[in-house]
Amino acid sequence: MLDETREMSLPTIRPDMTDLEIDRMMENACDASNFLKAISHEGRLMILCHLATGEKSVTELEELLSARQAAVSQQLSRLRVEGLVSPRREGKAIYYSLTDERAIKILDLVYDLFCKNN
Repeated sequence: MLDETREMSLPTIRPDMTDLEIDRMMENACDASNFLKAISHEGRLMILCHLATGEKSVTELEELLSARQAAVSQQLSRLRVEGLVSPRREGKAIYYSLTDERAIKILDLVYDLFCKNN
């Protein structure tokens, strides 16, 4: 059961809101939706969890995830397009690291909600 007495900092739509305020709220909702879609795949979420501990090569991620290179590269590509990770080439190896602080905040929350007490 939810605690209905807790205060929430969520905005509410009010009758006196300007079109600009409503547009800004919609834009923020779109940004949040795109961010959440980017991390909502279990493979991408696991990649982010591994990268939260530091930079990893594609090969390291393949081994950690027990996944094929093509699958890992596909998920890294999506995370890169969304601006959550960035690559660095060193010779033939490509290393990835987190680039968005929001990802770490979400990972902390997901860990607290789903992993901490298991």
